[in-house]
Amino acid sequence: METRIQKWGNSLAVRIPQVFAAEAGLSQDSPVELSLENGRLVIKPIQATHYRLEDLLAGITADNLHEEVAAGKRLGNEVW
Repeated sequence: METRIQKWGNSLAVRIPQVFAAEAGLSQDSPVELSLENGRLVIKPIQATHYRLEDLLAGITADNLHEEVAAGKRLGNEVW
């Protein structure tokens, strides 16, 4: 498919046809990574990182466990 580069403010822009966007999993405001590979502009979707609590907790060891932190005296109706 052939298209044109257009001016958008002080930058340049290219419109991505809906068929291409859908196949690449892109929608409005999707984060993407731009890079140059052998003189070609490459646009790659950035996949959101999903964390599981079990995986995060499994990474806690005696070496990286923080001690309690004193927050000072209560100022309002906090229950300690």
